[in-house]
Amino acid sequence: MKKKFKKRLKGDEFITIVKKSIHFIQTHAKQFLYGIAGLLVIFLIFLGIKYIQSKNIKKESLILGNIIHVTEELQDNPEKLAELEELGGTGKFTRLAYINAAVFSIEKSDFDKAMAFLEKIPESRKDIIYYQGQHLKAQIHSMKKEYDKALEIYQKIEEEDPADYALDAVMFNMAEIYEEKGEIEQALMIYNIIKDDFPQTYYGYEATQAVQKLEDKK
Repeated sequence: MKKKFKKRLKGDEFITIVKKSIHFIQTHAKQFLYGIAGLLVIFLIFLGIKYIQSKNIKKESLILGNIIHVTEELQDNPEKLAELEELGGTGKFTRLAYINAAVFSIEKSDFDKAMAFLEKIPESRKDIIYYQGQHLKAQIHSMKKEYDKALEIYQKIEEEDPADYALDAVMFNMAEIYEEKGEIEQALMIYNIIKDDFPQTYYGYEATQAVQKLEDKK
């Protein structure tokens, strides 16, 4: 009974961390990329399931807790960015520090620093954190109007077709770039694929609206 109670407490500790993470994302990250923020929330839920099952839950709780705590303090104390970077690493969870540091840097329009953080995430573990980092890289190129570089990243993600990453968001961002480049037919083709293949998702709805908008302009 005591063991079950302790396990429940540890699970509650993680839930608290997840709630804090979601609060940070909703409060800050949505200002620059609502899509990325949504994916991070999905990631945290996914991570929670795996995390609670971990034998090293106490150790991982401390790692994630420290990363999230420092991340929350960034808005009031930007000097904490260096501390967040120190918490980063190539481990399963420590890479999240680089993601959060990159998000903060993008909010401050420091794209070079954001890219430097994302470059620290190795290709050796191609999981949801890795693809989140790649998606952020593409977003940075897009914001810098380096559209071909962004498309190259998006197309690579699409080709690799990761099982645990939302391809509708990737495809939607690709369509937006084609639209921005004036390649309307290519944009329409992708929007229609999203509309048909992901009708119940946020991006499925947005793609439907985008198709209607572009069709009305013809």
